[in-house]
Amino acid sequence: MNPLGWPGYEAQLDRARARSGGVESVSWRRDRDAVVVTFDFRFLGGSVGTATGSVIEEAFTAARAARLPVVSHLATGGSRMQEGMLSLRQLQRVARLCAAHREAGLPHVSVLGDPTTGGLWASLGAGADVVLAVSGAQVGFAGSRVRPVDDPAYTAEGQFAAGTVDLVVRPEEVAATVARVLEALTGGDAAPAEVPRALGASDLPVDGWSAVERARSPRRPRAGAYLDDHFDSRVPLSGDRAGGVDPGMLCGVGLRGGRAVAYAAQTGTANTPAGFRTAARLVRLASRLGLPVLTLVDTPGAANDPAAERAGVGAAIAELFGAVAGARVPITTLVIGEGGSGGALALSSPDRTWITPDAYFSVIAPELAGAILKREDVRRLADDLRLRPQDLVRLGVVRGIAAP
Repeated sequence: MNPLGWPGYEAQLDRARARSGGVESVSWRRDRDAVVVTFDFRFLGGSVGTATGSVIEEAFTAARAARLPVVSHLATGGSRMQEGMLSLRQLQRVARLCAAHREAGLPHVSVLGDPTTGGLWASLGAGADVVLAVSGAQVGFAGSRVRPVDDPAYTAEGQFAAGTVDLVVRPEEVAATVARVLEALTGGDAAPAEVPRALGASDLPVDGWSAVERARSPRRPRAGAYLDDHFDSRVPLSGDRAGGVDPGMLCGVGLRGGRAVAYAAQTGTANTPAGFRTAARLVRLASRLGLPVLTLVDTPGAANDPAAERAGVGAAIAELFGAVAGARVPITTLVIGEGGSGGALALSSPDRTWITPDAYFSVIAPELAGAILKREDVRRLADDLRLRPQDLVRLGVVRGIAAP
C-alpha cells in the first residue's frame, strides 16, 4: 500500500519484511493472561502506518472480546513519513482503541523499549494504566534527530523522574515484572480492604498534646513499615503524569493472601501537588479496575509554600477529594500518624476510617490554630480541638481504633 505514491516505498517495505521476517512493524498474539502487542524496530524503525493501525485495532478488539489486558511492547520512532497525514491519524485511531479498552474496565500495560519516541509514546505508551521502561532506553516525544539537545530528560530514567513512568526495569526483568503487574491489576474483588494492625503504641494518649507528640515521634512506625507488614508483595506506581513525583506519597497495588488492593500512603511529610495528583490517579485506576483501596494518612498538612501554590496545590487536593467521592470501590483508611487538615482529609474515606493509638486527626495543627486564634496555650488548645483517637471515636469521625 502506497497511498501517497511515495517513490520507492514498495521497495522499502519489501526490504523491511525481509529484514524483520514480519509483514508490518507491529504484530500481536494472545497469551493466557493478556493480548501482547509487539513493535519491531527493524521494520522501518518501528514506525506506524495505516496497516500498522489495523494490526493494533485487531489486537485491542480481540482483547476486549476475550476480556483480557493488553501489554504493549514499544520500540518505535513514531509516524511513517511515507504515508503522511494518513500515518499521523493512526494516533487518533490508537487513542480511540485505548479509550474503549478503559471503558471496558480492562488494564493496559506498556513497556517502553529503545527507542520509544514520537506519537506512539504520546498515545499507546504514555496513555497506558501502568508504564514500564527498559533501563537506558531513549524515551520522549521528540526523537533523536529532531530534539534540540541531547539531555537525560529523553531517557527512561528521566521520564521516571518526571512522573510519566511507573518503573524502570532491566531488560532481563521485563517478563517477570509484567507478570507481577498483571497479577496485581486483575486480582481484586468488591470487598473492602482489611484494616492494618497497629504497629506502634497500644495505650491511648492522656491528653491532646500527648497525642500530638506521639504522632510526631521519630520512633513511631511509618507508612513503609505498615505496607511491609500488611502486604505479601507490592507493585509501586509512581508519578502524577503531569511532570511531578512526590516521594511522600507511596502508591501502588499490593497483594495480601493473593488478593489485590490498591494503596496510597502518606509518609509523614507535607504533600506536594504531585502527591495528591498521583493518589487521585491511583484511586481512579482502582475504581475502574474494581480494586478495593487502602489509604494510610500521615501528614502535617499539604505543602503551602509558593512552589506548591504555583503548581496548583488547591486544585490537586480538589482532584483527590473528587476521586475519593466518585470512587465505585470501597476505600478503607487508617490514620497512622499526623492527620493534618485538608491534606489528610483528602486521602480519607468518608465512612470507613480508623486510627491507631499513636495518631491524631485535627482541623489544623494546634500551633497553627493558636496563631489563627491568637492563643498561646497550645497544649490546652490541643485538648479543645478533640483530636485524640478516643475523642474522634466519640465524635463519629472515625469508626474505631486499630488493634495491635
